[in-house]
Amino acid sequence: MKITPIASDSMGTRSMATFVETGDVRVLIDPSVALGPSRYRLPPHPLEQEKMEEDWERIVESAEKAELLVITHYHYDHHNPSDPEIFRDKKVFLKHPAVKINKSQRMRAKYFLEGIRDLPETLEYSDGQRFSFGETVLRFSPPVFHGTDSRLGYVTEVSIREGDDCFLFTSDVEGPNTTEQARFILKEDPTVLYLDGPLSYMLGYRYSQACLGTAIENMIRIIRETRVERFIIDHHFLRDLMWRERIQSVFEEA
Repeated sequence: MKITPIASDSMGTRSMATFVETGDVRVLIDPSVALGPSRYRLPPHPLEQEKMEEDWERIVESAEKAELLVITHYHYDHHNPSDPEIFRDKKVFLKHPAVKINKSQRMRAKYFLEGIRDLPETLEYSDGQRFSFGETVLRFSPPVFHGTDSRLGYVTEVSIREGDDCFLFTSDVEGPNTTEQARFILKEDPTVLYLDGPLSYMLGYRYSQACLGTAIENMIRIIRETRVERFIIDHHFLRDLMWRERIQSVFEEA
């Protein structure tokens, strides 16, 4: 199994776009990229705009190679309704557009589905489902909170398993904070984990110290109780300038 991060916050843009190749199939997860309208009271720099354009080109190139495209939820850094052509003749797996979804994402999902119409070869709602392609198995979690509660909606986590290798992509769990978010990770027992870490750059505003503590406890538990060999923590977490200090105990455990 080969796993290639295409774009991410640690690489300069808001994204978790990831390309996964197995002996059976090529999968592109969350093919989109965005910029924050303001970070630390600063608008995007022209170099960030340039980087976003470069990342989108890489996403399009990866989509051309992929047979399967996955959308875990309907925020614009995870799906791009402006370029439906990347879905042409692909097998597409989507977070359900009408179940376990908030109003904003429901409206975005409706617009997105109207845009892609009959372009995909197949389209499946993936929530809680399992799909096999040769010796490769994709499993999707039931919908879990985007963050600590339902205000921002729900996402699906996804694992890709080939033989003894298992890659797990959490999408926007911002933690993990909840039992349901952590349960899927522990059950799938990944060897490579790509985690959307704590929303600590909003600590004391939209994210409490208690939530950070729970996320740290869950990360340590994952290290202790799974086969994880490579543990990537990115996305919301890497927007915090003090990210390393926030989870020092996790580094020590690892």
